[in-house]
Amino acid sequence: MNDLRERVFIITPAAIWETEVDVHYGWWLPPNIGGDNAQGVDRLIYVVHFFMAVLFVGWGALFAYCLVRFRDRTGISAAYEEIKAKPSKYAEIGVIVFEVFLLVALSMPIWASVKTKIPTGSDVVTVRCVAEQFAWNFHYAGKDGEFGTTKATLVGTENPLGIDRSDPKAKDDIAVINTLHIPINKPVVIRGTSKDVIHSFFIPVLRAKSDLIPGMTVPIWFEAKKTGTFDIQCAQLCGNNHFKMKGQLFVDSSENFSKWLDEQAASAGGEEEEEE
Repeated sequence: MNDLRERVFIITPAAIWETEVDVHYGWWLPPNIGGDNAQGVDRLIYVVHFFMAVLFVGWGALFAYCLVRFRDRTGISAAYEEIKAKPSKYAEIGVIVFEVFLLVALSMPIWASVKTKIPTGSDVVTVRCVAEQFAWNFHYAGKDGEFGTTKATLVGTENPLGIDRSDPKAKDDIAVINTLHIPINKPVVIRGTSKDVIHSFFIPVLRAKSDLIPGMTVPIWFEAKKTGTFDIQCAQLCGNNHFKMKGQLFVDSSENFSKWLDEQAASAGGEEEEEE
């Protein structure tokens, strides 16, 4: 396991931006190696936790005050009158206003950026992800930048994605299981689906999570700012062996990513020659 781990500094926000990253997450959030969207998610988490701490202390103090102030005492009886406390109404209105702020100003922009503002262009790395019980299947388009045809009739143990190698566009396609390589500082679009049940594609260090649903293609995108090796998890209970639904993310330098693609393409080409 040691060769699969990178040293990572965590705990403090400043440490997140050190050169290397550690998969030992500690007691707080995992290190955040993502771009603006990931930073926005953390900002939302911090604000929500601070808000809930204020509410917890405030309402707890009020509860303690009421226990003491209105305790049962000899000679004092309860007054059965309608309560007309303006401070509590103002507090409730303030809570509502702040919750609207959380939703409209923080949550919705992040959601819109992740789900509706999918990046395009030559710098974008697009990867198909097909989940199944209990593995992640990743499909790269190869050097031509075009995905080959896939057929359900070709799906099998040796070809879990059902890639039709007779299609010229599929000659250089790359298929890997439970291993996702991406380049640093480039937008990556994952177009995910599922073979069987609903799975949830989750990369904690990128704050990226999306349900993968059979019969649908669900896009999600992110951008990694640090190199290293990290976890891919399934955040949806998907069967008895759900605990096996894990993979590894390798964030490579541009040079190492290109080298890895070349190695995988050469390996795929060699297999095709043997089959012929």
